[in-house]
Amino acid sequence: MATRAELAHLLRRATFGPRADEVDAAERVGFDATLAGLLDPTGTAATLPHFATDPLVDLPKDADRTARQRAQQQLRDQVETGTTWWLDRMVTADRQFAEKLVFFWHGHWATSVEKVRSMLGMLRQQQTFRDLGAGDFGPFLKAMLRDPALIFWLDGQQNVRKAPNENLARESMELFTLGVGGGYTEADVRAAARALTGWQVRRGDQAATFNPARHDPGVKTILGQTGAYDTDGYADLLLAAPAHPGFLAGRLWYRFASGGPMPPDTRDRLVAAYLPGHNVTTLVHAMFTDPAFAGTAGQLVKQPVEWAVGALRQLDIRPSALPADAGRQLLRGLTALGQTLFTPPSVGGWPAGAAWLSTSATEYRLRAAQFLAQHTAPGVLDALATGQVDALARLLVVDGFTARTRTVLATAKDPRTLLALGLASPEYAVC
Repeated sequence: MATRAELAHLLRRATFGPRADEVDAAERVGFDATLAGLLDPTGTAATLPHFATDPLVDLPKDADRTARQRAQQQLRDQVETGTTWWLDRMVTADRQFAEKLVFFWHGHWATSVEKVRSMLGMLRQQQTFRDLGAGDFGPFLKAMLRDPALIFWLDGQQNVRKAPNENLARESMELFTLGVGGGYTEADVRAAARALTGWQVRRGDQAATFNPARHDPGVKTILGQTGAYDTDGYADLLLAAPAHPGFLAGRLWYRFASGGPMPPDTRDRLVAAYLPGHNVTTLVHAMFTDPAFAGTAGQLVKQPVEWAVGALRQLDIRPSALPADAGRQLLRGLTALGQTLFTPPSVGGWPAGAAWLSTSATEYRLRAAQFLAQHTAPGVLDALATGQVDALARLLVVDGFTARTRTVLATAKDPRTLLALGLASPEYAVC
């Protein structure tokens, strides 16, 4: 029988931040039923925002400065709307793990609206994460190699028969499927670029189209195999590569279990679960049930989005319900913390671990904690009215506070201050 601490650990990793009542429910049904519920594919489907225009894409080439500035502002407004919508979805989704997996893929296939310049393209990419990201990795990989936003982000529209562009080929091996040292060579990258030629992004409707005249149909040798490979054939080679299963297992372990090395026997078990069906959910189930997982509590530093969304869930705050100025302040707070949805810093995604624990990050986290406490409803604060630290630990689903943190919490003169200090505590920064 799993303990409450073990169940809370699972929920902290598989959701954006569990509420106390969710841990209570997990205690009643046990670990296996809780995990089955988390991985259940049924739930309320996401209805993505719809934008009538694609401001910068629709802008005439001869537009004047004023028109360009107006279009840029319209895109910024769309990004703000889309970000608020996604934060809302993270807070309220009944399929918490499914939503967290979408967030994982956003960092894995890291693509930024700052270069794509189209929220339509970014949201279509997110829909692919939702539709395919929890199942067979093969169709998912093939869809991503022809994803309009990713193609544009990595200059795939410039990848033509006469002058192949290697960006997408290189990153598809190094960052997306095989990893550094994954058994490929520069010759493999060059040949893979040839296999990926021919795709263009039709910016008007953010669709990827294949132009045979731009494609290199010739024979290529990739990862030791020779043939007239195209995009799908190349994807099949990546899936069959010996380095792929361990790489993907490692990426999931790194974000959902521990920033430290994965034990070799754990890697073997996860790889065995993933093969031969390449099913992501099967791999995730093996990860959460692996004997080593229980020992990873406290080994992950929450990313700013994870930290903020977990707090929003526990404090019953919906971003879309905040006054307009407060909603923008929430988004600015995430930017100050270093993580803004739809704008990862590079194709490598966001950092992890100690990068989020700098002195400046701690200061910004305290400011954000004070903001969240300020907007917490009185009813939620009632449990903290007596200043009980144990009540705070239950509200925030923290297993316990150290003596040093308890000393700091004891200085709080009112529930909102106590809450802010708890949200900014070292114990709440990790999971």
